[in-house]
Amino acid sequence: MPTLILASASPARLATLRAAGIEPEVIVSGVDESQVSDAEPATLVTRLAELKAGAVHARVQEDPDLAREAGWLLACDSMLELNGEVLGKPADAAAAVRRWQRMRGRSGVLHTGHVLVELGSGRTVTRSVATTVHFADVADEEIEAYVGTGEPLQVAGAFTIDGLGGAFVSGLEGDHHNVVGLSLPVLRQMLAELGVRWTDLWSR
Repeated sequence: MPTLILASASPARLATLRAAGIEPEVIVSGVDESQVSDAEPATLVTRLAELKAGAVHARVQEDPDLAREAGWLLACDSMLELNGEVLGKPADAAAAVRRWQRMRGRSGVLHTGHVLVELGSGRTVTRSVATTVHFADVADEEIEAYVGTGEPLQVAGAFTIDGLGGAFVSGLEGDHHNVVGLSLPVLRQMLAELGVRWTDLWSR
């Protein structure tokens, strides 16, 4: 089968695909995310994912060997919505501490935009997925220790569920894969719309 290109630097997205039996080729888009500032989170993450897909698609088309081998291109972007405010990665450790002091004991919505491009035809399928996240009422000392690990600085919303932050998430409503940054059930549906069976992408 042709290759799935993942237009993302996220180790969590790559690990999610690999755990699901898919071995993608990673090409990082390098898109400046500050150029999009839509207030509505579902629109914001979708537009950012579209920009990433467009940037990597252009690079693939410039490489004859890659264009010949590749079949699909997947780009994603995630943001946390908390009380109507859209939050990406915290700027620094102090911002991450303040973020967690706001989030603890409350709930937010993790939005992820997905864009899947069929490279031969250019056909594109776009989806935005939302998952509600309930945060534990963690103590200041726990927040300081967690931020000190550096993990919250690397991810949208300043938390993970598949790493050290998993113990600080008390519950989810919706697809848990989406919180990692990529909804596997939605990706399966998107591929099906392009006539691709999910099991055909399995590498093992």
